[in-house]
Amino acid sequence: MQITKELSHMCKVGRCTHHGASPIPQEGHYDQLTHLSQISGFSHSVGTCALKQGACKLTLNVKEGVIQEALIEVIGCSGMTHSAAMASELLPGVRLLEALNTDLVCDAINVAMREMFLMLTYGRSQSAFTDDGLPIGAGIEDLGAGIRSQVGTCYGTVQKGPRYFELTEGYVTKLALDQDDLIIGYSFVQLGRMMEYIEAGMEPAAALQKASGTYGRYDDAAKLINPRKE
Repeated sequence: MQITKELSHMCKVGRCTHHGASPIPQEGHYDQLTHLSQISGFSHSVGTCALKQGACKLTLNVKEGVIQEALIEVIGCSGMTHSAAMASELLPGVRLLEALNTDLVCDAINVAMREMFLMLTYGRSQSAFTDDGLPIGAGIEDLGAGIRSQVGTCYGTVQKGPRYFELTEGYVTKLALDQDDLIIGYSFVQLGRMMEYIEAGMEPAAALQKASGTYGRYDDAAKLINPRKE
């Protein structure tokens, strides 16, 4: 290792005692980490692409520095969805530093990976105070019944007011309006569950009916409308 001429002429001065890195909480205990291979945790992060045209929610389950499980949920362009497919193949099994420096093509996924790295190295994980962390598979459990992302898609204009297209309960089929044309409820289809019923052998029409439900004062509606056409 080389040093400059100016530095070589200086005398040496002692340094104070170094007590090491500040401990961070992870999986039920506090640890002083000095290597990335010591990091374990289950956490989420969100990133956006450069033009803010799409976003990625990334969920990782890391054990001793190695990604064991990756859930990639995106909203945006078609290229982003295909990049998510690639990330699901590339991320599991690699170490955090390797994942951080892997080109996941989509800016949003790359940014989510960067933010995830910061979350885990600073002890900001969902499993920080959970003994032994969360088991592998916890990511897919986040999706719930039907293994489908929770998506909210709503739209509104001054001229025509609001429209709900998809909410936590599922794909909105009808909006219930009162006598003042205010939304008081809606009917929905849980698409994930409907597909599970069909795959189990149920007739599509029966599966659609079984996976359907209502929310709010739907039965009190003065009028029902299709939010996509009316």
